[in-house]
Amino acid sequence: MVSSLRRTEPVVGVGPGPLSCADVVAVARHGAHVELTAEAEQRITAGRAVVDELAHRPDPHYGVSTGIGALATTRVGAADRTRMQQSILRSHAAGAGADVEPEVVRAMMALRLSTLATGHTGVRVSTARAYAALLNSGIVPCVPEFGSLGCSGDLAPLSHCALVLTGEGVVRDAAGVRGPAGPALAAAGLTPVVPVEKEGLALVNGTDGMLGMVMLACADLDLLLRSADVTAAMSVEALLGTDAAFAADLQALRPHPGQAASAGALRSLLAGSAIVQSHSGPSDTRVQDAYCLRCVPAVHGAARDTLDHAVVVAEREAASAVDNPVVTPDGQVRSSGNFHGAPLAYVLDFLAIAAADVAGMAERRTDRMLDPARSHGLPAFLASEPGVDSGVMIAHYTQAALVGELRRLAVPASVESIPTSAMQEDHVSFGWSAARKLRQALDGLATVLGVELLVSARALDLRAPLTPASATGAVRDRLRADVAGPGPDRFLAPEVEAATALVRAGQVVAAAGPAVA
Repeated sequence: MVSSLRRTEPVVGVGPGPLSCADVVAVARHGAHVELTAEAEQRITAGRAVVDELAHRPDPHYGVSTGIGALATTRVGAADRTRMQQSILRSHAAGAGADVEPEVVRAMMALRLSTLATGHTGVRVSTARAYAALLNSGIVPCVPEFGSLGCSGDLAPLSHCALVLTGEGVVRDAAGVRGPAGPALAAAGLTPVVPVEKEGLALVNGTDGMLGMVMLACADLDLLLRSADVTAAMSVEALLGTDAAFAADLQALRPHPGQAASAGALRSLLAGSAIVQSHSGPSDTRVQDAYCLRCVPAVHGAARDTLDHAVVVAEREAASAVDNPVVTPDGQVRSSGNFHGAPLAYVLDFLAIAAADVAGMAERRTDRMLDPARSHGLPAFLASEPGVDSGVMIAHYTQAALVGELRRLAVPASVESIPTSAMQEDHVSFGWSAARKLRQALDGLATVLGVELLVSARALDLRAPLTPASATGAVRDRLRADVAGPGPDRFLAPEVEAATALVRAGQVVAAAGPAVA
């Protein structure tokens, strides 16, 4: 889900400790400024002193006095080292395709700055300050979609950002106008950086693109899963389902935290529903609802628990100093494999699977509401005059098409690997690719839930004079402010778009109130 960048007042302090998901979202989506803390600058200064000392030794040190990747055994003389660092940025900024969203670039830059602030990368304080100033200027480097394999970090995307720091590359200025970096930096009063030993490598060797997209996705999916509980509750009412299966004592027999949370939300959402009460008790001959109603807590809960795991992984990665080589506390510069994106790639794939399954269950509920053989008295396709009118039949087609797309997007990227760099980098994570497809999946899930909202609200109207619960009724009423109720066929696409916009903006959750807060 892509939000527009908005300038706000808060300043996020960037110190040696990790940025939170909320910090990253504030910078990426809401235009919050960043500021290096005094402790960060002290750490950076200490780390740089180690690199400066090693740069004058006769023995080779990776990325300081040698080439990189498969060229690690090639010595680089002192006179050529600054040129080598600039060459790293130019040669690695080799992406292709359309620009990724500004919020992704800003998240990536905020997280790279956070790693610089640990003091383990060996950059100068002046370089870290310049990176922060670039982020605060509102200038957004243009980062092509393809180029990262998710190992050695997000090399190409981060290189497109770092190249701008030197006055080269392509940007969008604070007004969103695309153009060369040099004039944009000059207009913003920013002086290009000339990278010295280790700095080119330090600016590009991280998992920050993947991590930024994990953090943004976690914020989005949290909202979407709460919205899914709301639309599911509306569908339960619309299909004359029961809330008996959501009882707390039954849910306690399977103590998954997410399942308990989802069931609790459903109980709150359905509390006081005249529709549910109208068919409860001994006279109701239906022993069990279909799985797409009865098992909502199990599926939505599993998605919630998967999301919680992703948040834990994101927090651990945010607390990491991902670079190669790194400046260690004992004053050495040492190589490792901490830049491999597997931890992030796995959870990005897990989240895409969860999104696809939640969407698939929502589609099944929609289908039942449109089928007079299974909807318990609703007109075919919720049409005003079936036969003359088609109702919301084709909105379901759109939803089904999206569910099919989400299932394709759920195919893991993290099991792929293509060797590169003359077999030096012979196993990669494809975490960036996993992140890109997850963003598409979350956009699709929002629309799937928008269609369920549209359909279930119409079905609730058709259950009159029976009334829904106060929470679900409030959501229906919020939709009615933008979309008219049942009636003869009309142009349906704008209504799907309006319902989806309410989901994405958090208006569905807001209207439902404390039940899903």
